[in-house]
Amino acid sequence: MPGPSAAGFIWDLLFRRGLSRLHQLQLEGRRRYGPMWKASFGPILTVHVAEPELIEQVLRQEGQHPMRSDLSSWKDYRKLRGEGYGLLTAEGEEWQSVRSLLGKHMLRPKAVEAYDGTLNAVVTDLIHKLKLRSQQSSSGLVTDISAEFYRFGLEGISSVLFESRIGCLDPVVPVETERFIQSINTMFVMTLLTMAMPQWLHRLLPKPWDTFCRCWDYMFQFAKGHIDQRLEEERQKMARGEHLEGRYLTYFLSQAGVPLKSVYSNVTELLLAGVDTISSTLSWSLYELSRHPEVQTALRDEVRRVMKGRSVPEARDVAAMPLMKAVIKEILRLYPVIPANARVITDRDITVGGYIIPKNTLITLCHYATSRDPRQFCDPDAFVPQRWLSRSEGSHPFASVPFGVGKRSCVGRRIAELELYLALYFTNVKALLHQKVKC
Repeated sequence: MPGPSAAGFIWDLLFRRGLSRLHQLQLEGRRRYGPMWKASFGPILTVHVAEPELIEQVLRQEGQHPMRSDLSSWKDYRKLRGEGYGLLTAEGEEWQSVRSLLGKHMLRPKAVEAYDGTLNAVVTDLIHKLKLRSQQSSSGLVTDISAEFYRFGLEGISSVLFESRIGCLDPVVPVETERFIQSINTMFVMTLLTMAMPQWLHRLLPKPWDTFCRCWDYMFQFAKGHIDQRLEEERQKMARGEHLEGRYLTYFLSQAGVPLKSVYSNVTELLLAGVDTISSTLSWSLYELSRHPEVQTALRDEVRRVMKGRSVPEARDVAAMPLMKAVIKEILRLYPVIPANARVITDRDITVGGYIIPKNTLITLCHYATSRDPRQFCDPDAFVPQRWLSRSEGSHPFASVPFGVGKRSCVGRRIAELELYLALYFTNVKALLHQKVKC
């Protein structure tokens, strides 16, 4: 199988800013080596797959309990601290049981619709925060809006998980919440470094691993504090004989056989999963809509037609807004939050594109490359949401799958999409969008 030398790949990653342009490395790899190539990063051997038909071949062979990727440093931390495994780190039967439980409340459309009131309240606070910042600015512009969208994403998922607010959209963000946000950002940077380093090297170069552990320590501490607070509130309600209400966390905690350690780990990992998706997708949506006023106008007309004078949308309204859904889908095609997905087939060798891939090999599914492939999408670098409103385009169903596909697809997809639709409604209809954009 073709591919760069180990030294060449490390050179690209470390000295050609490859870690910050992994999406471009996909395009370069496809151009140099074809639809499949191999590369080594430290002890990790990776097979890259950059053609929809071949990606489908991988996923059709993933088995009953597929692994997304090893995330070895995450697992090492949990072993060191005695923490449980969550949906992103658990494997086998443990993963399957948690996935089935979460799916009942996060993947079923009717269950997700129940969150529209909660998320609308968070969106309203976002709009108020943006207006306040605009009024406080001498130029009337909100700078670094992606940071506000990041806090909005975290506040949204927190309101679902904790059924309470953590202050991300307050005029002054609480210190502990700001520290949690910084811990997430630093942890993701340290993940790449610690996974590339063998464990024995941690003693010689301890800083990346120590920083990684400190971030996780605080993230677990933050989540545990909010979970314990919620539990105590429920105990007090029970003591007073009050009816318990809860759409997510209280249901999760009430299930037989779910230890509290598992609750801590799953909630902590779920807090990380969707924040970048919200921030990135909203930022790029406003950017492209500002550059394409005709799409913005058509979207506003669609929303007004569906809403018929109502000011606050509901989840069921989205079903009647195909352009709204197409805009988000097109943004995720052009600007996927994560440029690739991954699989590790643990129980057997598989054959893909005529190559035999040994079991336990990390297989990188290059979705960015396939979503920008001119053989799949006409004018692939252009923002054309209308391409999703007809079947004439004829792209392969695995060409653009930003939330993944199969058993390991994103469990929070429907909640993330609902949050995006509601936020885009308010930012578009409330005329917060202007055609002059600075990047």
